[in-house]
Amino acid sequence: MPALTLPGPDGLRAYTTGAPGDFSAPDVPFNRVAFAAAHVVADPLADVDPWLTPAIDWEATMAFRHHLWGQGLAIAEAMDTAQRGMGLGWTDALELVRRSVAEAKTVGGTVFSGVGTDHLAPAPGQTTADIRAAYLEQLHAIQGVGGRVILMASRALAAAARSADDYA
Repeated sequence: MPALTLPGPDGLRAYTTGAPGDFSAPDVPFNRVAFAAAHVVADPLADVDPWLTPAIDWEATMAFRHHLWGQGLAIAEAMDTAQRGMGLGWTDALELVRRSVAEAKTVGGTVFSGVGTDHLAPAPGQTTADIRAAYLEQLHAIQGVGGRVILMASRALAAAARSADDYA
């Protein structure tokens, strides 16, 4: 069995893993859509400053999505905090969506992608019209690469809204 060295209260200790689980693909399709929030795979050898440019192993990232589709899952793309705001900017998130949608088409996989306003720089005086335009920019971009969308919450809208009518 594989072993790991883990830190413990008295120093390092060996931990031996158990036998791997059998997670075979389902024999019949699910009767509803189950989404996986798939993460991107980092490229630890990339010659970039990860604070400025994400170091993504695109091949491994897409291979993981193929694995999830093989398990009967759909992908909720570019909706995870690691992919939006805390990791990937909008441009990189759109590239992730573009690649995932293209890969999904090769295997009949399902991808829904997050549409938000995270590319909108916070600024005083933003209007709901500014926020609507930001949503539409992402909506059109994702639909432009053949993606299906899920509308996400917006910090900008929460800051600019003055009444419930602003959310209509």
